[in-house]
Amino acid sequence: MDGILGSTVENAEAMTELNAIETEPCAALKEWAVAVKALAEGKQIMVLRKGGISEETRGFRLRSKRFFLLPAYEHQKPELLKEAYRDDLKAVLAGWTPGSPTVEIAAYAEAVDDIEIYDQETVDRLANYHIWTDTFTEERLKWKRKQPLHLLLLRVYRLEKPVTLPMRDAYTGCKSWVGLDGVPELTGGQAVLSDEEFARQAAEIRAAAVR
Repeated sequence: MDGILGSTVENAEAMTELNAIETEPCAALKEWAVAVKALAEGKQIMVLRKGGISEETRGFRLRSKRFFLLPAYEHQKPELLKEAYRDDLKAVLAGWTPGSPTVEIAAYAEAVDDIEIYDQETVDRLANYHIWTDTFTEERLKWKRKQPLHLLLLRVYRLEKPVTLPMRDAYTGCKSWVGLDGVPELTGGQAVLSDEEFARQAAEIRAAAVR
């Protein structure tokens, strides 16, 4: 996949580190359910991470190069989404019951870049490429101020058939990564975007993030 995007001088070291990360077959990244929906529908190809309150490390780190997308329903607030995406949140919440004994996995992703961000100006330049409001991204940047905000560029794939898993206590809480039980192999699936379209969007985001 990396060959689709090419490599820039600015990102060469970061890409080398990314390529050294192994894939954990059962790893899953927790993200707002509305964001997982946006990723799986090709509405965005990036996430912004700072790590969770219960993070094992002091800051966020990419645990696996490939991972499932685990929808999280806690802390989702319509006022932190751009107005155009608030109906998506309503749709997500309409299909969810608090305390549900199961969770559905419908997509997985491959991280093709991990760009560290330290300043508000860079965050502002990315505003057109995601679903969140300026308030949300500003707060995420300021939290754990000494730690960088990680911009992950994700190549997303929809599973041929969504997988319903028992909801376990280990999947809950404010953490970025969990290990899933009973998931299929990280192979196959349908790419959400064509190679050309993904490369175009990724190039635009890189140009905005790295100056």
